[in-house]
Amino acid sequence: MAAKSLGAGAYIRRALAAASPCLIPLLFLFAVAGSVKPEENSPSERMQENTYTIRINADMVVLHATVRNRKGTPVSGLNKGNFQVYEDGVRQQITYFMHKDIPVTVGLVVDNSGSMAPKRPEVIAAATAFARSSNSQDQMFVVGFNEHVWFGLPDSVLFTDQPAQLEAALSRIDANGETALYDAVAVAIERLKKGNRDKKVLIVISDGADNASKHNLAEVMAMAQRSDAVIYTVGIYDEDDPDHNPGALKRLAKASGGEYFTAESLRDVVPICERIAQDIRSQYTIAYVPANRKQDGSYRAIQVKAEAPGRGRLFVRTRAGYYAPVQSQIIAGSQSGQP
Repeated sequence: MAAKSLGAGAYIRRALAAASPCLIPLLFLFAVAGSVKPEENSPSERMQENTYTIRINADMVVLHATVRNRKGTPVSGLNKGNFQVYEDGVRQQITYFMHKDIPVTVGLVVDNSGSMAPKRPEVIAAATAFARSSNSQDQMFVVGFNEHVWFGLPDSVLFTDQPAQLEAALSRIDANGETALYDAVAVAIERLKKGNRDKKVLIVISDGADNASKHNLAEVMAMAQRSDAVIYTVGIYDEDDPDHNPGALKRLAKASGGEYFTAESLRDVVPICERIAQDIRSQYTIAYVPANRKQDGSYRAIQVKAEAPGRGRLFVRTRAGYYAPVQSQIIAGSQSGQP
């Protein structure tokens, strides 16, 4: 549908406001195309001198992929031709590719139930280590939970890029009470939607138990699969703890393209969070328009493969799939004169 003539900046703002959360990462990539040039631009991605058109395809899929070799070492330096993307077993054409450290919106979801009380110093140290290993332009927030869920930052502060402010948010709460893990993840997914960074990440530090949530695991899994969030989970528990549930943490991570870690000792928590920060920094961004254009809300399974001469066998981790959209929208505009 044609719109009034607007400046490029105003048009991007209107497009971002109109888009659903799952579309915002793609629009951001288009917006920064002048400074980060994709390997190949399709006609709909080009910003010409006197005409500016943004096509929002609700069925565009944006993936953040981590590639590792047999030793588990991150693999960098790959290009678009090294990747193959499959949806429900059908090969897809990659329309956008980028490998660059870009700022992210990050939520730290930290268990503050009574069972975590002895572990709080290590948890705070780990979360702070993550913050200090992150991009200086990241947006970060804290969600704490026991049987209740709360934001750690002051009400007037949605996000921070200051590790000291994040540490203060983590430190001011005592661990006690029961556990509403699923409610906390649901709240954090909603807060991520208010961030304006291209990539959205949650880091959940917990024993995986839940005995107080209004949501159940299936509901939170569906929320994760419908969002663009990558969820990393860190399990901290004693093997003889009857309430620990690593299975829930593993399922959340796998469905979203993140990774599950277990801390064999509290000393492992800090290096785990540092590794997560490294993983986020080294991911590839891949986008494609599905060959299956049906907008029926069905679940589509995704598989990404990578091959490169001399690199040996490569292992790719990304989200397991997504729910197809139910509609698409086109925003188009033109501008005369200087861009």
